Amino acid sequence: MLNIQIKEIPLSAQECIDLAADPASGGATVFIGTVRNQTKGRPVLRLEFEAYAPMAISEMTKIAAEVEQRWQAHHVVIHHRVGSLAIGEIAVVIAVSTPHRKAAFEACQYAIDTLKETVPIWKKEIFEDGEVWVAAHP
Repeated sequence: MLNIQIKEIPLSAQECIDLAADPASGGATVFIGTVRNQTKGRPVLRLEFEAYAPMAISEMTKIAAEVEQRWQAHHVVIHHRVGSLAIGEIAVVIAVSTPHRKAAFEACQYAIDTLKETVPIWKKEIFEDGEVWVAAHP
């Protein structure tokens, strides 16, 4: 089962964990991406995320469907935040449950790596002395 969302409100890691829970799963993994306080030693004040929501949801759904098929995932949850986020806030949560732990780890890593490469979500880093748009990956 897939649960894909882009939200303008704070994300709940626990909600995603609960959505991914399945009694038939032997493994579940969760990736929680948060706003860090620096980039390459430069202090960050906050991040702003924008998305082309229809395409972002479509691409995230493709990723989740591939995870579901490739790793026999029981549940794939991908929630991404948009808007202005403070240091420490959650930007993305991915939760995956699979029959076995190795598949859960691989599936979750694939999901976040692919999301950062293919999903139209953009990140602006706000510094004390300016701001810069960057791709939503490190």
